[in-house]
Amino acid sequence: MAATDFSTLSLKPALLSRLETLGFHTMTPVQAQALPPILQGEDVVAQAHTGSGKTAAFALGFLNALRLEHFAVQTLVLCPTRELADQVAEATRGFARQLDNVKTLTLCGGVAMGPQINSLRHSAHVVVGTPGRVLKHLQRGFLNVASVSVLVLDEADRMLDMGFSDEIDAILAYLPQPCQSLLFSATLPADVKTVSARLQNKPVHIDALEANTQPKLSEGWLTVTQQDRSSTLTQALKQWGGRLNVVFCNTKIDCAEVTRDLQRAGLSAVALHGDLEQVDRVKTLVCFANGTARVLVATDVAARGLDIEAVDAVFNYELPHQPEVYVHRSGRAGRAGAEGRCISLVTDREMPRLHQIEQFTHCDAMPLLSLAAVVAIPQDQVPTVATLEINGGRRTKLRPGDILGALTGAIGLPGDAVGKIDILESVAFVAVDLAWLSHAVGGLNKNKIKGRPYRARRVHGAV
Repeated sequence: MAATDFSTLSLKPALLSRLETLGFHTMTPVQAQALPPILQGEDVVAQAHTGSGKTAAFALGFLNALRLEHFAVQTLVLCPTRELADQVAEATRGFARQLDNVKTLTLCGGVAMGPQINSLRHSAHVVVGTPGRVLKHLQRGFLNVASVSVLVLDEADRMLDMGFSDEIDAILAYLPQPCQSLLFSATLPADVKTVSARLQNKPVHIDALEANTQPKLSEGWLTVTQQDRSSTLTQALKQWGGRLNVVFCNTKIDCAEVTRDLQRAGLSAVALHGDLEQVDRVKTLVCFANGTARVLVATDVAARGLDIEAVDAVFNYELPHQPEVYVHRSGRAGRAGAEGRCISLVTDREMPRLHQIEQFTHCDAMPLLSLAAVVAIPQDQVPTVATLEINGGRRTKLRPGDILGALTGAIGLPGDAVGKIDILESVAFVAVDLAWLSHAVGGLNKNKIKGRPYRARRVHGAV
């Protein structure tokens, strides 16, 4: 049996059974390298791209180490953003489905502390959160980490870039020693190495950047003037865009303006920036992930930590000021070995930035591209689904199967008319084929789900 099969690992039978149910048989390179030392209790520093399977590597490791009979926080995972924390928590719950009574709790800013405090009164096995909110709960005595045996720093370089160094240092002071630490990062700048040296004991170093999961990127740039930047972006999206595309802007103002320009041009675009309320951020990400919107226009701060699968192309409306940021942007496309594109718009005065990026990425010369005379929006960029919001979620015990069953049962939708279903704490979202939209809304509002009435409405925002 190949050493890359999950079945070769000393995982709990319930975890192996769950992996079999999920169809996970062969480990990705980062999992094959990281899981053996993690399972042996060693500290690990791993470099890996987004989409390489790193979440499964550390989640399976700490879930395997849990003492299920001891109902206390045993694992703490720190993430740079709310979105990444939510994704890590959901992945953890998915892997832990066949373990007895494992509770995973998220502690992130941007939402009220009250419900989090109430949840902490009942404790949890795993806490996933952002440094600022986790530290606030520690300082106020709501979070007890005396039983923590595993600490995970996910996207450590992003957390430090965002200024969380002081918060991380303060959190470390609360943790018991010894404590196994797992540090995952796309890059290892000096500040990340400093954290590792202070925190870890003879860590195992893993570099999965050159593995087969590395994005297969086709990169290039277009010369533009400041005046024609927006129109060039529209044409570039039509020519090189795919089903899901991310446009990066350097400022919130550009982000909002570019989104409006793309919508006027007929493209289904949504914006993600720091001025959005959390509820709007959630809806934006749901609509993009399920294909209701085909273009996500984002700032770097808003997009850090996002884990969106199957992004076909990344467009730089303007080059970032640091080459490292370019690497993080371009890494959004071509996930898990798939092919992707990264197209940058460059003015004459931005040429020094382009040369810095070429040197940093060891690319001798990024090709200069030319636009074709594209008029119509390609068919694969036209949404065929709409997103419905349902006023119930995990709190009301809703599951994806309940919504799917209601839509395909009494309401009568064919199975292929129902897309991605997202269940959050108090709300759920489901993608529905546009041809069945009114039928689905009417049916959900008229019929009950598991004997309970719910209200459904279309989420607007994308064209």
